Parts: sequence; C-alpha cells; structure tokens
Amino acid sequence: MTDRPLRIAVLGTADIARRRVLPAMAADPDIELTAVASRDGGRAREVAAQFGCAAVESYDAVLTRDDVDAVYVPLPISLHAEWAGRALRAGKHVLAEKPLTADRPTTEALLDLAHASGLVLMENVMFIHHPQHSVVRELVTSGAIGQLRAFSAAFAIPALPAGNIRHRPELGGGALLDVGYYPVRAALYFLGAGLEIVGAALESPAGAAVETSGAVLVRSPSGVLGQLAFGMEHAYRSAYELWGSEGRIRVEPAFTPAADHKPAVWITDAHGPRELMLAPHDQVAATVQAFVRAVRSGAPRSPDAAQCLEQASLLDAVRARATPTPPRGPRAASTSTSTVRQEGTDRDRD
Repeated sequence: MTDRPLRIAVLGTADIARRRVLPAMAADPDIELTAVASRDGGRAREVAAQFGCAAVESYDAVLTRDDVDAVYVPLPISLHAEWAGRALRAGKHVLAEKPLTADRPTTEALLDLAHASGLVLMENVMFIHHPQHSVVRELVTSGAIGQLRAFSAAFAIPALPAGNIRHRPELGGGALLDVGYYPVRAALYFLGAGLEIVGAALESPAGAAVETSGAVLVRSPSGVLGQLAFGMEHAYRSAYELWGSEGRIRVEPAFTPAADHKPAVWITDAHGPRELMLAPHDQVAATVQAFVRAVRSGAPRSPDAAQCLEQASLLDAVRARATPTPPRGPRAASTSTSTVRQEGTDRDRD
C-alpha cells in the first residue's frame, strides 16, 4: 500500500469530520477520500461535493466498496462499537472518534477483533500528537521542576444549545465521556500507567439525563496525586499544570489548539518565571498522518492499544467511584430532549 494513497471513506457527516478531519485528509497526499456516507442523501452529496468524492446513502454500502481501505467513524459514541466492528469484519482499517466505546469490555473486544484481523484500529485522540506535550514531558523527566509532586488538568466548555447530542445518554452523552476524556488522558500521558481513581464526583442539574460536570482525584504508583476537572456548562478552559519540588510547568490552551496557534509553555523554577515559545503545529494533520503510518507499517491493532484500554478502564472507574450529588435546581433549557440527527452531530471539541 506504500505505492499509492490510503483510500478512506467516512461514515457520517459530524461537524468534527466536516470542519477538521476531512480537510486534513483532503490535504494529505498519502490519503485519497473516496466516499462520504450519510443516511440523508442530500447531506452526503453536499459534503462529498466539498471534498470531491462519492456520496453514499448507506454505511453498509461503503463497507462493500473495493476502493475503500479504511474508514473514519465520527458517529455518536453509542454507534462506534457497531460500525467499527462491522468495518473491521469487512477488512477495513478504522479511525474512530474518541472515546472508542463507552466501556472497557466493549473497547477490549474491538481491539481484540482488530488484532485477530490484522487491521489497525485507532482512537482519534489528537492532542497527544502535538509536540508541545512531549516537550513538557521531557522537561519534567530532565528534572527542570525537581521531583514531580502533583498534576492538575481541566477541560470545560460553555453551556450547550437545546437538543445537543451531549445531553442524550442513549447516544453516549455526558460530560465524562465527552470532555472528561481529556484531563483523564492527560493524567495517563504524564503520570503513566497504573493510575488509581481515589475519588470522583459527577454532577447533574435537576431533571438532566446526563452529568454536566465532574471532578476526579487520581494517584500514580509513585504517589503523585492528580486533580482533574471537567464540564459542559462553564467558561471555556483547556489547561494542565505539573507541580514539582523545585518549580512548576503550565500549558494553556492545552488540548484543542488551532493549527496556527503558537504554543507557550510557562515554567517557574529557581530562576523565576519564563515562557518557552514553540512553533505552531497542526495536531489534526499529525493524527491523520499517524493513522496512515500505522496502516502502512503492517502492525495490527491500535498503535496505542494499551493506552486506549487503560483509558477505558479509568473512565469506568470514575463512574463507579463517583458520588451522587443533589439536584442543583431546574433543568437548563440546553438539556432539551428534542430530536437530533444521530450522524450529524457537532462533536467538535478536538
């Protein structure tokens, strides 16, 4: 496959696909977009016309096409397992939006299926492909802030409009899976494997079908504590901080920078505060390129299967550990259960 572009089709027309991932794929010379599928023919034709590929009105029809090597799945979380599984059984590699599924057993089953099929299954976690985080990790490892003592991370977004998919539990909605994913994954990235959830709380307004905010306390095997906060009724924030015995490092914004954003890493140590400026980097394009490399390498499963599985375990543990909270008052208008399209979601935080 190294002598031609990887031929990719898209199952669904979510906002994150149209606005970020499809443009990155279309600009990559190692990718050929072959089809966009939607259960709404007009929507499929509209998106396909933007990217010069075929419009298909059936997800199943895409999986039978000979000109498709891989599929990108930006569907609601509750549909990931079904359609990623079908794609793998049809012999297609899969890039699926995060989280891969809503629980560890289902995630493990999909990863095992990919492994048995000799196919790549990759969770679309974009921020880990931005070099600013590896720079921070190298600073910590080199002792720039002494011994790491504590970690904190936060990701939150403003209140959502009525009928938003994130308020529908049957589609995998809720703050934990949608925005809580980021600080939890950041803790895994910086504190390493073996994290323990030692405290958690998830909060919902009165009458809400899902949690809208949460906080988590994690502990690493070496005793470093991490405080994680997230929500979808807040002023926007995307940040993390590492606090050591001799200083601290902060990154903000951390998880969803634009391609032209010039990252700044703030360091405070024995010499005082300083700012480390880094070059802009397109983490969406980098993620797409990582998927192509994984397919071409011939390595089965996800290139980060262990982290994907541990992330799923941590999210399960958060929900199991979370303490119930009393209602906070009338349900907000933004939690309306008005019908929304399952495939045309606006999962656009990455």
